[in-house]
Amino acid sequence: MGDRNSDGSLDLNQLRTFLAVHRAGSVTAGARLVGLSQPTVTTQLQALEKRLGYRLFERLPRGVVSTAAAVELAARVSGPLDALDGVAGRTVPDEPEPQPPVRLAGPAEMLAVQALPALAPLIARGVRLMVTAGLSEELLAGLRAGHYDLIVSTVRPRGRALVAEPLVDEEFVLVAAPEMADRIDTTRLRTDGPAALTGLPLVSYAADLPILRRYWRHVFGVRLSAEAAVVVADLRAGAAAVVAGAGISVLPRYLCATELSSGALIPLLDPADPPINTGFLVRRPGPASHSHIDLVHDQLRAAGRTW
Repeated sequence: MGDRNSDGSLDLNQLRTFLAVHRAGSVTAGARLVGLSQPTVTTQLQALEKRLGYRLFERLPRGVVSTAAAVELAARVSGPLDALDGVAGRTVPDEPEPQPPVRLAGPAEMLAVQALPALAPLIARGVRLMVTAGLSEELLAGLRAGHYDLIVSTVRPRGRALVAEPLVDEEFVLVAAPEMADRIDTTRLRTDGPAALTGLPLVSYAADLPILRRYWRHVFGVRLSAEAAVVVADLRAGAAAVVAGAGISVLPRYLCATELSSGALIPLLDPADPPINTGFLVRRPGPASHSHIDLVHDQLRAAGRTW
């Protein structure tokens, strides 16, 4: 079979094969998705690359990574091909067991406290997970390149190459340990704002105080200009430092809910409009394939409604 149809257009089967490999992140997994042998998939990809005149994938020790040109091509063809397959009633062949691990990534704290406990029941059903923690922008780039199957992101991705669904809204709360809270005039805090916090040590996720600065701007309407007494790039460690009396901080409520319930942490304010950050569940576009990726996706979506 040539790499072009008789009318000169690109071969749709080759494009479908390309899209499957792009979404799966490996030739082997892509072959399962389209019901072809691995050598056939390799031949189709080589023919498509020859026709297009550029490379689509770079091989890695495990799987492949899409080139920038492939990411752009996938964004252009995924919608039309998915719509055409829906009209034609194409079905994805049953995948043989075992399926490859689902490559999940996201912020360490969200994964540890929310995502992984919610996914635990799937392990008994044969689902395997390969979990990576990192910053959202870096993880989004990795998802576009085919390194991950799903990510939880605190940043909404731009463009059409990825599909993002709101997963959970995390509310931020200003907290201190009881001993530290006793030093604060909360009435003055409500009326005079952050002047009541002058001199208290700050515990921050990063040296530029991103979460604290956002809270100050959103709740107090002023710019925070200060240095942190403790900088630790793990919100769980930051929460532990605050519980131990190291200072005050702003934390996601889900992360310190237990400490707030037990009294180990005290909320210093209860604003009517607290800062909210939306977490998104992001994947590459495509129809449901009834794979373990879909199981993980659906389980997280269901759990997100209870968080």
